[in-house]
Amino acid sequence: MHGEGIPESRSAYGCELRQRREAAGLTQEVLSQRAIMSRTHIAHIEAGRRKPSLEDARRLDQVLETGGFFERFLPTLDDRSMPNYFALVAELEKRATMIREYASSLVPGLLQTRAYAWAVIRHYYPPKTDEVCDKIVVTRLERARILQDPTTPVMWCLLDEAVLRRPVGGPAVMAEQLRYITELGESERIRVHVLPFAVGVHPLMEGSAMLMSFDDAPPITYAEGLATGHLIDQPSVVQQCHLNFELTLGDALSHSASLALIRAAAEEYEHVA
Repeated sequence: MHGEGIPESRSAYGCELRQRREAAGLTQEVLSQRAIMSRTHIAHIEAGRRKPSLEDARRLDQVLETGGFFERFLPTLDDRSMPNYFALVAELEKRATMIREYASSLVPGLLQTRAYAWAVIRHYYPPKTDEVCDKIVVTRLERARILQDPTTPVMWCLLDEAVLRRPVGGPAVMAEQLRYITELGESERIRVHVLPFAVGVHPLMEGSAMLMSFDDAPPITYAEGLATGHLIDQPSVVQQCHLNFELTLGDALSHSASLALIRAAAEEYEHVA
């Protein structure tokens, strides 16, 4: 649980540091000696109470052999183009070999078109200026650049039918958005499965979730709710999230049937537009 007043991005940074330190078999004292930092300073960073300096991050990367991860992640601690609680998630997406995401009401950020993202962000409250909205949209589109790699990460998207039926931005915006998802699915860059309304109650109803797998680290689940999000690394909970995803996926339409439904929904929006 995050400490009061501590940005979630710093808590996530500290959690990552602790996990990598423990994976390397180092105590805080040993790490402090090798990184030429005080043990107390490391403890504060791991607890999210203190922001590391650039030199701190470089020393941690060197000692833990993390390939510059902590230095690259450092700027996101002050990035206002995304919520604090999402900063580490955006970094982890770049390392993931597989991303499986369940979306309950909105198109996942990695798949959003510019117009769709703008329509979503314009409805944030309190309202934001056009300049701030532009920055957030650009950041979201930059995240999606990971899909330019033809093979990694593998991405499976489980979309509630509500994602197709909720007219975000109007018919023209929805038509473009659904056509884009269809193109990604037809090219086999992503796997898409739609969960029809007729399924009724299912194990993922409580919210949206992203399940990330890595070559060099245990899997992680990111669960998001209203104005908040949490990275879950507890093995038993992550395993339960994977099980819930698999159970729900079993009730969804096949990839081809899902693409047909999405294509049909796009045509309906185009007709209205």
